[in-house]
Amino acid sequence: MDPAVPPKPINPAEMQRVAAVGHLAVRRAAGRTRLARLYQEGAAKIRMPAVAADPFEAVLINTAGGLTGGDRLAWRVEVDDGAAATITTQACEKIYRSAHGRADVVCTMRVGCDAGLAWLPQETIVYREAALARRFEVDLAPGARLLMAEATVFGRLAMGETVEGGDFRDRWRVRRDGRLVHAEDFAVGPDIAATLSRSAAAGGASAMATVLLIDDEPARHLEAARSILGDRGGASAWTVGGSGKLLARLVERDSYCLRRRLVPLLGLLNGKAGLPKTWSL
Repeated sequence: MDPAVPPKPINPAEMQRVAAVGHLAVRRAAGRTRLARLYQEGAAKIRMPAVAADPFEAVLINTAGGLTGGDRLAWRVEVDDGAAATITTQACEKIYRSAHGRADVVCTMRVGCDAGLAWLPQETIVYREAALARRFEVDLAPGARLLMAEATVFGRLAMGETVEGGDFRDRWRVRRDGRLVHAEDFAVGPDIAATLSRSAAAGGASAMATVLLIDDEPARHLEAARSILGDRGGASAWTVGGSGKLLARLVERDSYCLRRRLVPLLGLLNGKAGLPKTWSL
């Protein structure tokens, strides 16, 4: 390259982007939940640790190492009638500073009659000036059970990271037997730090989690869940369209403190299945 010729400016719209799809389907056969279909495209990889009994366990991996503006990632999970599966991630998903546009993540789940799905990924870490739009679409058949948790960390306190600006959007839609039983939209930005500092938002916390349990009688866990959460979160339980529902929110100063309460809460709500092996304090 001629040193007298300045390098051509990089156009963010022309940079290589992640376009990844992962699809996993499981069914019950010969007394256990087994793999039925597996599809992986691009940076989306799925690995299945050996387990001695149900639930079937799968680990989602984004080999790109994180997401930034313009990246696209889609996960689809199908659990057939009577089957049971736990879905987690190999590590925390990292959302990096965006030079152009948002990263888009779509998670689609279908759970059959009398089947169970525990969606338990590790935390999403959002860095300064990151932009993410994430959507969850869940369809549950009659008698299906869902435990779903999503934790988000806006900068790692131990690393001295702060997130002043950015754009983060989360959309959940959960239906059981065709009826909407849970819907929420969370959006923060462009001034993330100012919003999270408000007492009506996160009260200055930088780590937060939402935990949703759809089951026949989730209220039996309510008092124990509130005991775990203490005064840095809350939980409620009620019935929507004949479906039992428990919803918990947690906020903390950092991800370590968040995990100290999130791990026992998930252990309580997931019963004998406990937590995936990739989770650790």
